[in-house]
Amino acid sequence: MSALDRVLLVVFTLALAGGQLLFKRTAGGLAGSSSAVEAAGRVALSPSFYLALSLYGGSTILWIWILTRVPLSQAYPWAAAGTALVPLMAVLLFGEQVRPIYWLGVGLIMAGIIVVQRAFA
Repeated sequence: MSALDRVLLVVFTLALAGGQLLFKRTAGGLAGSSSAVEAAGRVALSPSFYLALSLYGGSTILWIWILTRVPLSQAYPWAAAGTALVPLMAVLLFGEQVRPIYWLGVGLIMAGIIVVQRAFA
């Protein structure tokens, strides 16, 4: 895998993580909605929602392009990196609580990603 491919995979992972964080931000704006209709209206007016959709759309196009360059079995583990990134950012940005055992699991996932990537080296 080339250095450009790695950069593209990092950008893809960050875009997906950013989209998740923006969806969470959108969800935070729904507190106090009295009905699904009101909640849907708030979502429709949320810039965070549209930015998240844009990130997801752009990352999907990027993903398709990455798959023209990198085997799926090598590229897909990068998506799992978001499993570590999103909760870390949720703790920092939203004050969410994550138990220590969760971080152990995240460490195992990251170790797995490293092992899988080394298999292609």
